[in-house]
Amino acid sequence: VYKTFAAPQTKVHRSTVAALTRMQIKVVETSKDGTTEVIKARAADRDIDIEIEALTPNTTRLSVTAVKDGGVIRDAATATEIILQTEKFVG
Repeated sequence: VYKTFAAPQTKVHRSTVAALTRMQIKVVETSKDGTTEVIKARAADRDIDIEIEALTPNTTRLSVTAVKDGGVIRDAATATEIILQTEKFVG
């Protein structure tokens, strides 16, 4: 699930972490590769991959993928809710 925000990458990153905290989803790992930040998180039996990509200094694309059972089943509802909660923190 994807969403583009009219906000800097740092603000979207902070908002995403705040949303995960609110949802009690545990961040397992964070990394950065060029203009893309990656957050790996886990909730119950779901693995969540989040990419935060700076398109311009004030435009950021957020991509969330949640999978269950080692990638067999995609959970679009959880991915969508993470984006909706992030949106509330971005403002």
